[in-house]
Amino acid sequence: MTTAEMTAGKQGWKFPRDFWLANSMELFERAAYYGFFIVLTLYLTDIVGFSDKETGIVAGLFYGGLYLLPPFVGAVSDRIGFKNGLILAFSLLTFGYAMLGLQQVVESKTMVILFLLIVMVGSSFIKPLITGTVAKTTTEANRARGYSLFYWVVNIGAFSGKTFVPFIRQGMGLRHVNFFSAGMAFAALLFAIFVFKNIEAPEERKSVREVFHALIKILTTPRLIILTLIVAGFWTIQGQMYATMPKYIIRMVGPGARPEWLANVNPAVVVLFVVLITHWTKKYKAVTAMLMGMVLMPFSALAMSAGPWLQHLAGNDIPILGMILHPFTVMMIVGIAVQGLAECFISPRFLEFFSLMAPKGEEGVYLGFSHLHSFISALVGFFMSGFLLDAYCPDPKTLTGLSPAEKAAHYAHAHYIWYYFVAIGFTAAIALFIFRLVTTRSEGPSRNSDL
Repeated sequence: MTTAEMTAGKQGWKFPRDFWLANSMELFERAAYYGFFIVLTLYLTDIVGFSDKETGIVAGLFYGGLYLLPPFVGAVSDRIGFKNGLILAFSLLTFGYAMLGLQQVVESKTMVILFLLIVMVGSSFIKPLITGTVAKTTTEANRARGYSLFYWVVNIGAFSGKTFVPFIRQGMGLRHVNFFSAGMAFAALLFAIFVFKNIEAPEERKSVREVFHALIKILTTPRLIILTLIVAGFWTIQGQMYATMPKYIIRMVGPGARPEWLANVNPAVVVLFVVLITHWTKKYKAVTAMLMGMVLMPFSALAMSAGPWLQHLAGNDIPILGMILHPFTVMMIVGIAVQGLAECFISPRFLEFFSLMAPKGEEGVYLGFSHLHSFISALVGFFMSGFLLDAYCPDPKTLTGLSPAEKAAHYAHAHYIWYYFVAIGFTAAIALFIFRLVTTRSEGPSRNSDL
């Protein structure tokens, strides 16, 4: 009897031990990942020496590959077991992060790409393994609550990692952030080795043929593919916290800016509101709840573009809660906060959607595929970011020899970057509304009618 079967029928907020262990490992892994990822584009440009366009391509392929691989490594995890998969994943992450911090690696673009690949593979294992564990340790009665708690823990980890990173970046140097991430991954590795136990019986593991059959079923389900493409619009905007925002804020506000702390607004909002919003929206269908969040996203990007407007209205110094903030910083905080609220509506219900679609024993494969929207949004969003930064907010090193007035002219329309993402947000919201309208009319009640 599996853990999920033993807890079947139980409702409320009580979950088995393995649920909490999985979330503990996720906390360390997210601290490692987001501490590293928030400065990745800065690292690739300022330390490794890639241009903005090259950085957008490299970071986009890294981020996209990280989300493309989970369906395949989910299949592997079903074969080798969750415990072995977690040990392998955290071993790769510890090694990859540590190597990226070494000076001799940083001096070689080829070696940086190699170790980014190792980190990408290790991270791709985590998603189907941890979300699959959550699926196996919850029931249909408490799964929505389980995923809201999971997402709460994810954002605590993200908040923690990005809180420490500015002190490391500005104090010890940008490349030393990698050693912080290696330490967090190693802590999770110890959990995986000494505490976590396999939660599935050997007979539950699928053959390679069965696993690929499950993947084919996923890829040939139009409803899944269409909704994935639509939700990719949300993640294209959300991904700009890492693709565009760090360089945009540092270049527009100054080198003393701390974009890591601005990005922390997102997990702070999610930690505060995700459980409440998930509880409030449980009476609504999943697509309806996601639509509420999708409508917010274009206004998030619009707020991010409004820095010049606030600067013209209130000047360069905005006093808030005893602090003096730059108007670009204030509007970025507003935009990211709106984005965090949208995420509370969208992400837990989207994970719930895929877990309910998964046949018993195939949770790892299905939940790995649930992140395909981020693969699409990474390629679109990061590639766009590199070209948009180069056009509207270029690297200062490329403007040497120009007068201050000439340099200022290159940044006069930097906020135009965000208008592109406003358009993407409105398009995704309209598409999700049409999707909801069509599926509601064309399908009668079924097991998945709440989707």
